Order: sequence, then C-alpha cells, then structure tokens
Amino acid sequence: MQPDGAVSDLFAGARKRVPLDCGAWLLGGFALHETPVLLSMIREIADQASFRHLETPGGRRMSVAMTNCGSAGWVSDRRGYRYTDRDPLSGRTWPSMPPLFSALARRAAEVAGYGSFAPDACLINRYAPGTRLTLHQDRNEANLDAPIVSVSLGVPAIFLWGGQRRSDRIRRHALHHGDVVVWGGPARMTFHGVDTIAKSNHDDTGELRFNLTFRAT
Repeated sequence: MQPDGAVSDLFAGARKRVPLDCGAWLLGGFALHETPVLLSMIREIADQASFRHLETPGGRRMSVAMTNCGSAGWVSDRRGYRYTDRDPLSGRTWPSMPPLFSALARRAAEVAGYGSFAPDACLINRYAPGTRLTLHQDRNEANLDAPIVSVSLGVPAIFLWGGQRRSDRIRRHALHHGDVVVWGGPARMTFHGVDTIAKSNHDDTGELRFNLTFRAT
C-alpha cells in the first residue's frame, strides 16, 4: 500500500494491467499505437462541435474545456448535469462516434472484465496547464451496470482515485499518453478526479492533455 500523497508510477512492463480496486484497472499504454488517429479524430469532432467551458449548476465556469461525440452528449448549466441528444450551441446532433473510438472502448472494457460494454457517449475533455477536475462520481447515467472507460492523450496527469465517499483516502496514479483506465462493478461509483495539470510539453499535443471518457447512458 502506498502512503497518502504518493504517486504510483511503475515501469512500463509492470503497467500493462495495474489493479486500482476490485473492478478497476489501469491499462498502461493500451491505446498508444492508436493515438495519432485518435487525436486526428478529436480535431474533426471539434470542427463540428467546438470545445467549450461549461457552467456548473452553481454558476461556476469549468476550467476544463469539453465537447462530445456519440448519440448522447454530457452537458452542464444552471439547470443541472444531464445528457442531451443535441449540441446546445448549434442545435445539431452531436458528431457520430468514430468506429475506432467505440472499438477501443470495447476492447479495453473486455480486458478489464466487462465483455458487453456498448458506449453511446464519449465526453472529450481538453486540459491546459493549471486546469484540473475535482473529485466526483459519474452518476448521471441510467445504466450504472456499465463500466467507465477513460483514455489519456498528451501531457501526463495525476489521476486521483478515492473511494465510495468523498472523504475516503485518495490515491494518486500517474497517467501517460495512451493509458486507459476502466472501472465498473463495485468500483463504478468511486470518487475520482485529475490533479492540476503541470506545465509540460508533448510532441503530439503541445501543452495540452485530452481525455476520452466512454459511457453507456
């Protein structure tokens, strides 16, 4: 067990399938060979549904920019957190989820023990230096039996992995370009987040980090 505040970062060979909890796995470099195409597809999606900074129900502007693809997209404003079938900015349906996206999410879920995952939503987050994602649970989905699949692209980040209560001890895990985290079953409602992104540089994304979060709504 690592001490509080310590960051788990293992050698490449030991990161292929790292258990985080019962039902949760970090798959080191799982998407690495597909990252150039994934980043190209993110640019195409953003051309159709631009990145934007959403507002929380309490009126706070989120520091992380986001967009969506798939038949459902996650949004937030003064009316609350929810899924919609249309982009509120354009009124058009969200861009279709590329087959490569859904195939990658299904493969990762299967490796983690979730063989029937069928994502219909992909939330795309864009992190700049100094941004972060506070501890939260993914709880807006009607289908809580399906896992969450999260793909990291670009500069490194520290993934905050807590427990079933916000006050539970937080464990910190380094995430690198091409890493995938999958959690479901007993870990499905675990509090999680991303620590403040340090100023860094990646050959493919510059100072930015992108994250693909696949869900079945």
